[in-house]
Order: sequence, then structure tokens, then C-alpha cells
Amino acid sequence: MKLLAFFGAIALNVAQTARFAIEETGREITLLGSSLAWLFRPPFRFRQFLIQLDFVGVQSVYLICITGMFTGMVLALQGHIAMSRYGAESLIGGAVALSLARELGPVLSALMVIGRAGSAITAELGSMRNTDQIDALASMAVHPVQYLVAPRVVAATIVLPFLAILFEFSGMVGAYIIYTGQLGQDGALFINSIKDYLEPDDITHGLIKAVVFGLILSLVSCSKGFHATGGARGVGLATTRGVVISSLLILASDYVMTALMFKPST
Repeated sequence: MKLLAFFGAIALNVAQTARFAIEETGREITLLGSSLAWLFRPPFRFRQFLIQLDFVGVQSVYLICITGMFTGMVLALQGHIAMSRYGAESLIGGAVALSLARELGPVLSALMVIGRAGSAITAELGSMRNTDQIDALASMAVHPVQYLVAPRVVAATIVLPFLAILFEFSGMVGAYIIYTGQLGQDGALFINSIKDYLEPDDITHGLIKAVVFGLILSLVSCSKGFHATGGARGVGLATTRGVVISSLLILASDYVMTALMFKPST
């Protein structure tokens, strides 16, 4: 009897989780459709778009540069430890470039933006919802989705590929410094390895990932804040859920896109 109750509780939990996932997916799709519909209808909120470009993009530059540089440094050190066992130190540049362009650049840039900007977006919109500011906008004939959501979604989607490029460049600079300075290797080997192994498709696929990640993090962050209830505690829970869900979706979508873009050689 206890075993039956145990499996029944598990089944109920799975059903509730599935229902929550379906509801959340429907909410995100609805919000995305509404944002796209209002994006092309006047009045155009160009000033709000510029504000969000500055908040999500420009104000993240310093964080992205620092994170990218240290990531490149670590990759150079770890790559040297691994490849020196096989006498392949000259391949470190290409390995670092591929890792940054294909995966680490777009993924880590998105995760950094989630922590800095995504959480702030959720908290801001959640506070506006709980203080009736969103309802006040609607009462003044200003559609909240057009004014609050659409500029944030478009800005994050556009700016994240540029942040990913900046991350990759900073990572390569950091890796080059460690490769030539601390490890005492020839810088020409580093550059030539990048030329030999990094292809335009690697960069293009990474940028496509960054566009998708920007859309995911902005949409989830806006949705969680836009529908937050329960006062200060509700805003905190919405912010936490927004960060967690968007991070998990980015990692999951990264696997799916990697499996589709980069076919293993046979």
C-alpha cells in the first residue's frame, strides 16, 4: 500500500510539472507573439529600445570582457596541460578559438547577461506589476507589452551576438597572453593554429546561438516579471525562477543547436 502511494505521489508530481511546463510554454509563446505584433505598430518606442540597448549591452561590456579574458586564460592553461602530453602545444590556439566561437562565447555571454540584466528586468517588471504601474500604463492607453516587453526582447536579441563576439575576442587575447607570456610559446604558432582550424561557419553558428539565447533570456525574464504576484516575496521568487529557467533553457537549446549544426564526422 505504501509503495502504491509512493508511486502515486511521483506520478502526481510529474503530472504537475508537465502541466506547469505546458502553461509556461504557452505563456512565453503568447507574450512573444504579442511583442512581435506590437513591434510593428505605431507609436514606435525607439527611445525605450535605445535605453534597453544601453542597459543590456553597453553596461555589460566590462563584465563580458573580464569574464572572456579569464576564460581564455584558463583554456590556454588547461589546453597546455592536456596537449603537452602529446607534443601538440601548437594546436592550443585553434582549440581555444573553436571552444570560444562554438560554445563558450555565446553560452557564457548569455549566462552573464542573465545574471546582470535578466534578473534586473524581472525584478523591475515585477515591482511595476505589484505596484500597479503596469495597470496605470494600460489606463493611459499605453499598451504594456509594446512599452515594456518589446523593446527589451528586441534589444537583448540584437545585442547578445555583439557581446558574444566581444567575449570571444577577449578570450583570445587572454589566451594569447598566457600562451606567449606564462607558457613561453611562440605567438606565431598560436595565430597560425587559429587560421588553420577556425572556419567562418564556426563563428556564424555561434552567433546564431547568441541570437536564440538573447531571445530566450529576454522573453523569460520579461514574462516572469510581467506576471509576478505576491508582493516583495513574489518578485523575489519570480526573479529566481526567471534566472533558473532561462539558464536551463539556454543550456538545453545549446545542446539541440549543437547537435543540428555540428554533425560528427564518420
